[in-house]
Amino acid sequence: MTTAETGAKTTVTLTINGQTHTQSVEPRTLLAYAIRDTGLKGTHVGCDSSSCGCCVVLLDGDTPVKSCTMFAVQAEGRAITTVEGLGAPGNLHPLQQAFWDQHGLQCGYCTPGMLMTAKAMLEHNPDPTDQEVREFLGGNLCRCTGYNNIVKAVQQAARVMREDQGSPLDALTAAATGQDTATGGAQ
Repeated sequence: MTTAETGAKTTVTLTINGQTHTQSVEPRTLLAYAIRDTGLKGTHVGCDSSSCGCCVVLLDGDTPVKSCTMFAVQAEGRAITTVEGLGAPGNLHPLQQAFWDQHGLQCGYCTPGMLMTAKAMLEHNPDPTDQEVREFLGGNLCRCTGYNNIVKAVQQAARVMREDQGSPLDALTAAATGQDTATGGAQ
């Protein structure tokens, strides 16, 4: 008899948004459900077949995974970031603010997956073209929008994130001219 047939459970410790959660799960428990069992409900399950992208979370900071295709036991020892780990009320992540500003959401069901996928993309490509945004978000389905405002939101967030980081050239120029890059004033 297999573990699944006997109903045996295993203990898994997941690090989600910097916090440790220990659970007793069946070995076949999907990561999406283990996350939701911690009380974090932002990871949505739309299809259970990896078609919609509503359940995307980040592993180890920048790798997007559809959490309905990964077992919870496979995520042990990995850093998991969910949409709740992006920002907070009053301190939204630039992607969250941009989705709000650009009306990049309607019903909101796909939004957590869109945000997490876009964050991963911007970690690897901070200045994407509209076509690159569309291609990267290709595994995320939205049934409410035409994606135009989602692309605008990602582009807005990309601009804000680039401005926040500044470029090494900006830092060199500031150092050469005696400017403080944090304040824009003289040192």
